Amino acid sequence: MSEALPTGHAGAVRPGLVDLQVNGYAGVDVNADDVDADVVTALTHALWAEGVTTYLPTLVSAPEEKLVAALRAIAAARKRDPLVAHSIAGVHVEGPALSAQDGARGAHDATALRDPSLAELERWQAASGNLVRIVTLAPERTGALAYIAGAVRGGVRVSLGHCAATPEQIRAAAAAGASLSTHLGNGAVPVLPRHPNHIWAQLAEDRLTAMFIADGHHLPADTLTAMIRAKSLQRCVLTSDSAALAGKPPGEYRTPVGGDVTVEADGRLTLTGTGLLAGSGRSLRACLDWATAHLPFPAETLEAMATAHPARLLGLERRVHSGADVVVLERDGDVTRVTSTTVAGTEVFRG
Repeated sequence: MSEALPTGHAGAVRPGLVDLQVNGYAGVDVNADDVDADVVTALTHALWAEGVTTYLPTLVSAPEEKLVAALRAIAAARKRDPLVAHSIAGVHVEGPALSAQDGARGAHDATALRDPSLAELERWQAASGNLVRIVTLAPERTGALAYIAGAVRGGVRVSLGHCAATPEQIRAAAAAGASLSTHLGNGAVPVLPRHPNHIWAQLAEDRLTAMFIADGHHLPADTLTAMIRAKSLQRCVLTSDSAALAGKPPGEYRTPVGGDVTVEADGRLTLTGTGLLAGSGRSLRACLDWATAHLPFPAETLEAMATAHPARLLGLERRVHSGADVVVLERDGDVTRVTSTTVAGTEVFRG
């Protein structure tokens, strides 16, 4: 990576962050009913200010027509701005083939859940110009194994999440081609058997790389430490799973996806009155800050989980080392602040 600082800035030059799961940020929601290219562009600019140079807009369970409309909006935003196209490396569709059990389905609308369909996946790709790069599903859904095999043949990674699967179903999904776990340790029923259960099975399955939300709310530090050690450092990725309410003041809000959501004083997002998490209230930069402060791993190891490791999954690892996608950070104790972000060699944000 080039160590040359953008003109007029001093600070630490680091690789741009790569986030595989972004539902929204700073009041911008790619799952809104009225999402269009302007919304997608606004989200991209908001993420540049947080040091994210590559990301996957993440669409949650919804009727097919809504998913198709959002995919078209993302494609339109990429078409009109090459820097936005560079940053949006594809789309992550989280659902709609998820567990319907409370807890396991998280904030996903139960009425939008359905079994996986390769024909629907083909329609998503037709609408977006083949932008779908990751699909999250529950492997116990009817037809999941055939779907996994077909999706992987088409170049789409399949991630296991929001499930109530048996260990046997986890292993069968990995054998069929699933290669990721979505926010492992979350999207599960509140009480699981000590053993066996699907979390242990995913930790033990070497064919799965685990994505973790290191926001301090989804997983306690000791839990995340043990899970990273179990998976091995090279099989771990940090994601934000940031929601549109991330960064908003404390209070109660009405959202098009989760319904009533409470933003607590510490930034935690919950479905109002339930205590269930409703996505993350932190950007990937803030998650990395938390992880660096609270986990017993070298800072460069954690940084790789938010840069090189996710980039490798997208076939974009060269970006991390080329010096074309970089962020300049100033540090104040455990907190960093972005002073400059450069995408594809062009400075796109200056703080």
